[in-house]
Order: sequence, then C-alpha cells, then structure tokens
Amino acid sequence: MSARSAAATIAIERGLLCLALLFFLAPAAWLFAIAYEPARDIFNFPPRFVFEPTLDNFRTIFGYFDVARLVLSSLTISLGATTLSLLLGVPAGYALARSTWRYAPLGAYFFLAVRMVPPVATLIPFYLEMRDIALLGTYWAVILLDTVLNSAFVIWMMYSYFRSLPKELEEAALADGCTQIGAFLRVALPLVVPGLIASALFCIILSWNDFLFPAFLTNAATKPLSVALLSAYGTKDITWGTMGALSHFLILPIVAIALLLNRYFVTGLTRGIH
Repeated sequence: MSARSAAATIAIERGLLCLALLFFLAPAAWLFAIAYEPARDIFNFPPRFVFEPTLDNFRTIFGYFDVARLVLSSLTISLGATTLSLLLGVPAGYALARSTWRYAPLGAYFFLAVRMVPPVATLIPFYLEMRDIALLGTYWAVILLDTVLNSAFVIWMMYSYFRSLPKELEEAALADGCTQIGAFLRVALPLVVPGLIASALFCIILSWNDFLFPAFLTNAATKPLSVALLSAYGTKDITWGTMGALSHFLILPIVAIALLLNRYFVTGLTRGIH
C-alpha cells in the first residue's frame, strides 16, 4: 500500500469515527444545551444554535430539589452495591477458576445467565420480600437487589480473569508456606487489579443509572437522582430545561469516573473476557 493510500485510509477511518461520535453524543449535547437555554427558545424551529445562556433552570432545581441529598443517595446505592458485588463475586470467581469440577465453566455461565434475566421479572417478588422484612423504602432494598444482579456479572468476569493466570504462581506461594487464602490475597488478587476495576466500574454504572428498582423500592427520603428526573414529567408537558439541568448531576460524575478509569476498564475487558 502506497503512502497516499495509507493516508487516505486513515482519513476515512477518522472521518467515520467522528461521524459515529457525533451521532452518539448529539442527544447528550442537546440535553446539556437546553439546561442553559431559555424555555421559550427550546422548541424554536428551525433550532437556534446561538442563544443567550441562562441559569434559571439550575435555580429551579435547587429550589425544588435537595440536590446534595439526591447525589448522596445515588452514591450510597452505587458504592454499596458495588462493594457487596465485589466482596461476593471476586472470591466466587476465583473459586470457580481454581475448581477441578468439570462443570465449573457451566457454573460461571449460569451466573452470567442470571444477569440476563429481565430486571422487571424480579421486581414484584423482591418488592414483596423487602416489604416482609421491613426494608422497603430503605437504601438496602435497592443495594441488595443490585448486588444480586451485579455480582453475577462479577463472578463471570473474574472467573475468566483468574483462569488466565498461571496456577504455578500460586503453587509457588503455597510451597513457600502461604495458605490458600494467603495465595489468593497476596498473589492472585494483585495480578487482577484491571479486572477488579473494570468490574467495579461496570457495577457503579449500572447501579448509578438504575431507575426501575429505586422507583419502586425507595421513598422520598432515599430516592436517587435517576428517580428525581421523573419529576420533570408533568401531566401536560415535560419541563425539558429542568431535566437538562438535573441531568448534569446525573451524567457528569459517572462520566468523570469512566474517563478516570478508562484505561483499566479497557484492559480488564480485553484481557479478562475470552
């Protein structure tokens, strides 16, 4: 391939990449833009790309919502579910990876199948269960349900990651006097940090963006940001400006975390799942 052909190929690839990014980012850009746009200009046709920015929508949400509490609720649910999912999923994935049982791989895929169950199918039985044990309306109701679903993915992913590690490393640690738990904590676990971070980021994103379970299992004091967005829907119209302003607090934190841990996330997915 000549240098000119190679340059043309690169230019086409980059152009297609820019078009794909534009396609996927346009809705988010529009949502962010209407947060600063006066209500009278949001539905102008043709749309106006130049307007006088306003912070009225942010004043509105701070007047109607306790934004700090909503953010705290989202963080509590996301971090709580992620912590429990890792505490359960990582050891289980390691146990399956080191098991000599011939059906261990099927066990790992069974947990993946659990994650594929439609969430709405588990809502009613779990709602009744949380009601019976007096957890309905608390953070724990959502944390426990998210943990059940997210830990299934963690088990499957960490099973693949631990399986890719040479057993000889742990056998050497055992020969030096380590226990099986010591070999897991001191040898195997430090080698799968990218997989841990990828699993944690996956759990955080799913729990942070979850709407269905918090909408039914929390109350006014424990609802997260994802449920508060529903307040933008009125009986006759949708207050798009309010939704755009509130979306800043829902989207920006998780995007910041994803960008910060992106390198580990990609490494964890590409090396762990095969």
